[in-house]
Amino acid sequence: MTEAALVDRPATPGPGAGKRATILTEHIVEVISDSGEGAQRCGQSLGAIAARSGNGIWTVEIIPAEIQPPARSVAGASGIRIRIGATRVTNGGDETDLAIAFNEQVLIGRVRAGELKPGATILLESTWREHKDPTIVASYTETVASLQETGYKVYEIPLERECRALMTDARRGKNMFVLGMLCSIYSLDMQLARDQVARIFGKKDAKVIATNVRLLEAGFAWGEANLDFKYAIPAERSQTPQIVVNGNTAIALGVLASGMDICAMYPITPATSASHYLSECFERVGGLVHQAEDEIAACAFAIGASYAGRCAVTITSGPGYSLKQEGLGLAVMAEIPLVVVNVQRGGPSTGQPTKVEQGDLLTTVFGSHGDAPKVVLAVADIEDCFYTMITARKIAETFNMVVVVLSDASLATAQQPFPRPQFSEDWLAPPLDQSPVPAGAKPYDWDPVTGIARRFVPGQPGGMHTLTGLAHDTMSKVAYDPTINEQGLRMRSLKLTTLQKTLRTPPVHGDPEGDLLVVGWGSTKGAIEEAVDRARAQGLKVSSLHLRFIQPMPSGIGAIMKRFGKVMTVEGNWSDRRDDELVDEENRRYSALAMMLRSRYLVDVDCWSEARGQPIKPGEVLKVMQAKLAEGR
Repeated sequence: MTEAALVDRPATPGPGAGKRATILTEHIVEVISDSGEGAQRCGQSLGAIAARSGNGIWTVEIIPAEIQPPARSVAGASGIRIRIGATRVTNGGDETDLAIAFNEQVLIGRVRAGELKPGATILLESTWREHKDPTIVASYTETVASLQETGYKVYEIPLERECRALMTDARRGKNMFVLGMLCSIYSLDMQLARDQVARIFGKKDAKVIATNVRLLEAGFAWGEANLDFKYAIPAERSQTPQIVVNGNTAIALGVLASGMDICAMYPITPATSASHYLSECFERVGGLVHQAEDEIAACAFAIGASYAGRCAVTITSGPGYSLKQEGLGLAVMAEIPLVVVNVQRGGPSTGQPTKVEQGDLLTTVFGSHGDAPKVVLAVADIEDCFYTMITARKIAETFNMVVVVLSDASLATAQQPFPRPQFSEDWLAPPLDQSPVPAGAKPYDWDPVTGIARRFVPGQPGGMHTLTGLAHDTMSKVAYDPTINEQGLRMRSLKLTTLQKTLRTPPVHGDPEGDLLVVGWGSTKGAIEEAVDRARAQGLKVSSLHLRFIQPMPSGIGAIMKRFGKVMTVEGNWSDRRDDELVDEENRRYSALAMMLRSRYLVDVDCWSEARGQPIKPGEVLKVMQAKLAEGR
């Protein structure tokens, strides 16, 4: 929290209109509850209101591993973190400044995880102090006392009592009451808040909207009258239209914008909401969402649709991607264009379905038996989720290849404003060529330089041939001849080479040379670049490089790394700790991108990784960079 000044700045007129507001450059707030109490909707709404006010925002959803965990359980915390800034925000930040908890148990989980800043402000539902169960009362009072002794500023808030004055089931109204309180605390425009309530309950009748607006206003009034603190985060409304969506919605919008019109999927956390969004609107623009009976069938359906002349997408997460591997091998061998989205989560096996991890990079690049080259892209932020889908479709159809887009659980649910895309005809593929196939043309008439062959579509006059997943010659006939087998392998690999020649070298964030280069990929970009900026402000010669194309990698990366004294990756997957007793340089396992960079460029790339199921924080990255620079001094 950065305090710039203390000023008399009333927000919206109310009982506490003269309350002084502390001007901040940013603040992090969490709303935490049991599942089903609407904490995430509250936080998403706060983020949308702040974004419409002109603030930068980034949200991180707090999702329990169980679908419906027991009420009042430490492991059952469900909620959301909202980072609000005066300028653009690119990640969830470090520890939380202010937390609102609907019971003390869900709060304990966040405290134990080290997610709250020392001395943070806590607003805690107080109804448990008067509960009929003495064990609950004891738990509550002991927790409050412990938090206060630790140095937290605890305010006990009568949410239950205040909400019951407006509705019978207070549990269903607390989130909107809290939203009103937060609008008071952060000096946000109440008309924007009313508009947001009308928007989220737009499909309900007018009575539902009116009740929730009353709860919102009551929470605002209570905050104005009873809280002795108030903040204001300067905002400047964008001059261009913005949209505020999460990563999964941005991916779905990108599918729409790309012109793809078939999505085959099987429900899986945390990817499902992307296909849910498509299910609501895809058919209105001529698209189709097919929910298959399992992940293998979803992949096969998408391959069949692409073979028939479409370019299909299948959306999944890690376990589903594993099940699709055999099908993806078929698409590679038959050279059928296909886009696959893998929203990564904690693994292996069922792992942590609701937690973030970047553990699928190597299986995405090298998965499948035999040599099965695929294009692999990794999205870095919410806007990137949208535009990468357009790029993926173009590459898939240009090269008749499988293109895998890696997202993750953090981006899936995170919200961030970005400029409203302006549709371009260039995003779409040209009309499908269904003209007769020229006499003598071969189904796999590979160009000897690029490896690319013309795409045959079933039904084209003169294009009849047998499609096979077996090794085949240019006529698509099964062939076990050693020379023909190697020819097919070479041509499929040449496609990656051809694509690589078209890629631009990614820009360096910071100076082009220095003492340390930090390389990242995927959702770590915002945290890494913020940490680099902090380090540079301290006079450290640190820069970063972020990769969107993982396979193939663009030219110039090796040359960039050689301009720095030290190179390391920061990733959300596993690498062995150097201080473990049995770990040495002979047996140490490196993180995924570090292994790839070390083998490709023969540079001594070190790594730091974290797989705690939480987004990597810029403060942690800064400490790691400082420690790396201190080595050998």
